Amino acid sequence: MIAVALLLLVFAVLAGPAHAQPRVGIVHPPDQAHKALRALGAELFAGNCATCHGSDGRGITSARGAVGAGAIKALGPSLRGVGAVAADFYLRTGRMPLGAPDDQPDRERPLFSDREIRALTAYVASLRAGPAIPQVHPEQGSTAEGFQLFTDHCAGCHQVVAEGGIVTGAHVPLIKEQVTPVQIAEAVRVGPYLMPRFSAKQISDRELDSIIAYLRAMNDPPDPGGWGIGHVGPVPEGVVTWLIAAVALAATCALIGERRRR
Repeated sequence: MIAVALLLLVFAVLAGPAHAQPRVGIVHPPDQAHKALRALGAELFAGNCATCHGSDGRGITSARGAVGAGAIKALGPSLRGVGAVAADFYLRTGRMPLGAPDDQPDRERPLFSDREIRALTAYVASLRAGPAIPQVHPEQGSTAEGFQLFTDHCAGCHQVVAEGGIVTGAHVPLIKEQVTPVQIAEAVRVGPYLMPRFSAKQISDRELDSIIAYLRAMNDPPDPGGWGIGHVGPVPEGVVTWLIAAVALAATCALIGERRRR
């Protein structure tokens, strides 16, 4: 028994540091509290982003089989001029760093702390002037206007109550509680993956506030019909209608047949 207990103790001691190690390819510089934000961002960028985006952020468009940290293929766009908005969006939603350059950037658990994200964002923004993180005021928006704008610009992919969907070559995420108002605004201005980018000329800041107000209301959409059926549109509604109609039709036929036999 003593030998077994000692063996378990040794295993626990050895396993602890192993579990404490970061994921392959993710570098967290030591002594972060004593480093200026942009200096920390430069270190984080060198350890986690330079493989795909280049040491100076100019991007790598021809990898030629090169492999960088974490066995990731070296291929990525330039980050010069993207500003703080793109870096903050991709990092806070866990869409970066990617496991492979051809992967769709999906929402995941962020791999960096809040301070690390602010540091990386500050560093990327310093590479060249670009758009800042948007300031949003959904409390000043109009839900009715937001519904109209979202229907016109977004519902074709995201579905009218933002439940997400599928388009050619990608899947569209739902927009619910875990997505913050700032992240919604960032996505509109950045246009991640296949989503188009909307400038302030196409969707003004005031209109964007209305869209966000509408999306917040859709976190708990009203069901005037009494049954939301997942809020995914006319397909399940049509299926339910046909099922009810089929049962009603069968019952009517049975009733008519019974009467004819009499």
